[in-house]
Amino acid sequence: MNSRISPLIECLRAAGEPTRLRILALLRQRDLSVGELVQLLEQSQPRLSHHLKALTAAGLVERLPEGSFVFYRSATQGMGKIFLDSLFFQLSDDDPELSKDAERLEEVSSARATSAEAYFSSIAENWDRLRSMHSPSEAIEKALLDLAGPGPYARMLDFGTGTGRMLSLFAPLAAEAEGIDLSHHMLTVARANLERDGIETARVRQGNVTSVPFETESADLVIIHQVLHYMDAPNRAIAEAGRVLKSGGKLLIVDFAPHDLEFLRAEHGHHRLGMSHEAMSAWASDAGLTIDPPLSFAPPAGEEEGLTVNIWRALKPATSVENTA
Repeated sequence: MNSRISPLIECLRAAGEPTRLRILALLRQRDLSVGELVQLLEQSQPRLSHHLKALTAAGLVERLPEGSFVFYRSATQGMGKIFLDSLFFQLSDDDPELSKDAERLEEVSSARATSAEAYFSSIAENWDRLRSMHSPSEAIEKALLDLAGPGPYARMLDFGTGTGRMLSLFAPLAAEAEGIDLSHHMLTVARANLERDGIETARVRQGNVTSVPFETESADLVIIHQVLHYMDAPNRAIAEAGRVLKSGGKLLIVDFAPHDLEFLRAEHGHHRLGMSHEAMSAWASDAGLTIDPPLSFAPPAGEEEGLTVNIWRALKPATSVENTA
């Protein structure tokens, strides 16, 4: 059989079942775990797992393991995405059953928000203490937007997304935005925040910033915000950023300048007490990037244990072919 017809038939077989169509419609709106689909569709986990296995095998759904959880996402590329775009273009937005499923998504959003609030409450004291030690986030975020430029960006990636704040900040400038983080708890917070902010073009998934699950030269903009000081080998994250950036793409790094506050290492898990520009320059060079001197933000006046925040911008040079085009 023709090599292009066979995958199409597999897509038709997989999608041509009422429950699977409902699953696909839900996953087009947001990433969901098996447990959340059980709640939404009121069907058994074994049955839904069977449907998800068939949809994954047909390339219509992507499987995203996250610790003891597994999240699912509708296909974002290839034949699967083309098929789904065509399929849902032909479906009515006001189909009664699909509309009812969409309304029940609010229950999932509410549960996520509750879980996120509980986790964040447990770390709020430490979080607020760190925020008080450096320049206000609003000033740093404004500078980030200025350094990034107006865009638009086809794809923005956020390494170590944490609460998802960078995704909310930059999503209006990007057709697609995605964040990764190792912590399932922080991903729960990020998902809840993105849903609260009504951000539909950004998603998150579990991943390691030293080996990101993204294709080479697939992003216009990469953000690494307050992540590197937690790492033993920050150069590996910068190397990955260099790999996934397109020619002409930008990397923005936010981190602390060198300091001697040892309690941050002992009590907050900081592996490195700030980042020097010399080290950052060497790592960027090794990754094939050119880097500007940092833009610095002094700590608040009167803060005895203050932290200076630096923002670095690095560029991936355009290829010689692009330069002469």
